[in-house]
Amino acid sequence: MSDSEPDLELLELLRQHVQGKLRVSDEPETYVLEDAEYIYDNSVDVAINMRPTKDAAKSIYKMMQEKEYSTSTWSDHELHPKAKDGSTLAFIFTMDLLNFSFWSALPEDERFGIEYQGKVWTGYWSLVAALRRALDEGIPITSSDFWQSEDEFTLETMRHVFRSTSEEEIPMIGERLACLREAGRKYDCSVEELISSANGSAAGLVNILARDFSCFRDEATFEGRKRPVRFLKRAQILVADIWACFDGTGYGDFYDIDKITMFADYRVPQILNSMGCLYYSPQLMSMISRHQLVEPGSSLELQLRGCTIWCVELIRREILRANPGAKVNAILIDFFLYDTMKEREAAGEEGVPAHHRTRSIWY
Repeated sequence: MSDSEPDLELLELLRQHVQGKLRVSDEPETYVLEDAEYIYDNSVDVAINMRPTKDAAKSIYKMMQEKEYSTSTWSDHELHPKAKDGSTLAFIFTMDLLNFSFWSALPEDERFGIEYQGKVWTGYWSLVAALRRALDEGIPITSSDFWQSEDEFTLETMRHVFRSTSEEEIPMIGERLACLREAGRKYDCSVEELISSANGSAAGLVNILARDFSCFRDEATFEGRKRPVRFLKRAQILVADIWACFDGTGYGDFYDIDKITMFADYRVPQILNSMGCLYYSPQLMSMISRHQLVEPGSSLELQLRGCTIWCVELIRREILRANPGAKVNAILIDFFLYDTMKEREAAGEEGVPAHHRTRSIWY
């Protein structure tokens, strides 16, 4: 927004005040989608190719239908919790406090991995496996009381919980400890209380997380814009995981769940680039293909994340345009694209491009 442009959000608040309708909390908005569109409109290093994006929407929906992809797919994975109770909420909260930065520059057999129930898990699944293993060993890793105990819960405890099958340690282990420490001091870490405070609003819960937990406040300054652009990846995926785990009922009953966008990380732009939906400038393409670090908060990184969110939104709209009444939202599209990318990599498919590398607590 330039100095000459009006602040539309402020004008709306003033209008409601004059009309006696100032009920800001009635319909919370995260502004993630609005900010993603702003980034897309002002992006010079990442573009969306509309024809492949429209084609991708058709093929994505077809594959989702064939696989009967839905919220139940989340719980179907062997590592995700199956119980529908408070212990599962605590597990999901812990999981998404730590759900960031799993990529490795090492070969698959040398990278950080967790051995659990006879398998070695890497990437995101290494996190889930480590938490499951810790609980099996009697370590209360999902307890806020445990996180607050500086005698019991130390960096060495974290190293034990995340002990690897290789010599590589889980990235950013100190930052992960700090995330749990901070969360342990908030709300007594009662996820039930957090959910209740949002009054059934997914967007409201995301905003509460971003307001009250600095480790969920995923936003940045883009091209000098006065208001930060918001991504809120882990706050949004926490809400989405609760919704998916509880199949949209009970704790997962959010009346505005479709306000949640995709979760701006590095796997979804990777597959969208392979599908021809996202186009990169020569500079950015060179950095990614040469495995150079893209600095967190840099213009290149923010363009990648913002344009990915907007691209998935265009895919969602195209699916609904072609299939009115389809039960598809950005969450399910994100989950599906992430799973598909991992499957393609595991199968060693040719033509899979590199993903960008950013070391950050946000994703």
